[in-house]
Amino acid sequence: MAARPPVLLGLRDAAMAGPCRGGGRAPAWATNKLGGSADWVPSVRPGCPCCGVCGRALAHLVQVYCPLEGSAFHRVANVFACGGKGCWGAPRSWKVLRSQYAQAQEKETQDYGVNQKQESNFAAKDWCDEADDWGVCDGAESPACASLQLLGLNEAVSSSWSREVECASQFQQLRLCEATDASGSLHTHPPVSEGMVMAASSSAPVFQPFYISVVDEEDYTDFLDTDHADKLLKEYQQREGVDLEQLMSESFAGEGDNEKYEKSEVKSRDYTFHKFMKRISVCPEQILRYSWGGQPLFITHPPADIDKGIPACSNCGSNRIFEFQLMPALVSMLQSDSDLSVEFGTVIVYTCERSCWPTNHQTPLEEFIFVQEDPDQRLFK
Repeated sequence: MAARPPVLLGLRDAAMAGPCRGGGRAPAWATNKLGGSADWVPSVRPGCPCCGVCGRALAHLVQVYCPLEGSAFHRVANVFACGGKGCWGAPRSWKVLRSQYAQAQEKETQDYGVNQKQESNFAAKDWCDEADDWGVCDGAESPACASLQLLGLNEAVSSSWSREVECASQFQQLRLCEATDASGSLHTHPPVSEGMVMAASSSAPVFQPFYISVVDEEDYTDFLDTDHADKLLKEYQQREGVDLEQLMSESFAGEGDNEKYEKSEVKSRDYTFHKFMKRISVCPEQILRYSWGGQPLFITHPPADIDKGIPACSNCGSNRIFEFQLMPALVSMLQSDSDLSVEFGTVIVYTCERSCWPTNHQTPLEEFIFVQEDPDQRLFK
């Protein structure tokens, strides 16, 4: 049996206090972040998608730098959503755009000044091998230290940071898979359109930008307690009048057998929600779950035909597979100077399994996004 794809968790890290610059380090588009504006790769024209419901420019929520092993491209995914309350939960008010940039093109642009920068780059690489993963922002504190301070893990700096670097490197080890056919679409989510209305980036509302750091879900259980999640689960159980622990024990005992589940008096949504809460309890602060080719974590019972209903890639016709999802904790971390906000339960992103990219393409490719509303907003306030 093939090993399950690893699950990497994204956590909010240090605030990006100033404009990003190059300085011989990683470009802005190679930075994982929440909020701010999308940083487009050089081959793509800048712009901002518009809401399919109200027509306003969408706010940028997250940027994920996620190159795949076996591909000659840098690869970036950007998620956008409408801040209008009347548009929350509407499929057409969300967009996920994938952009790629040939590594050979980047090398050509860098070769000119390589010899002049060798000495200074050597010193910087000695200081921190993965420093380039973060880019450089004026006024920003060290993301490594900030993430530990945010989570109260200052005493475990050396071990946790070294593991974080290892987790970040796993993005480079993700593999492309072979193409297969797919058809159908979810009734609640319209097919991805081939044409997009793009507005000027300057017209889009903006959330305060923060870096996103990466940890491995398995290792994270070693140094976080679950008191907060247990409290939330107990409150939910008392409010709904259900015995969730009993439900889970029955489900695990009869895994693969639907009879015990059908006999349970607890509705399927309770089981799905409890499974979701139990899984994230090891790290309630997670704002993103990444598992290329893995399985999404649904917050409410999904449509029965969801696997068949995910539309094929509009460019090459290949299947789309799960890549990452946004988590409830992100809602309260999206901050702005205005009343801008977005509400959701979880947002699940499916992308082309071949990660196709047309030659000389200058606009990002739209992928499929499935939005589930939060069944109980009170749990995440």
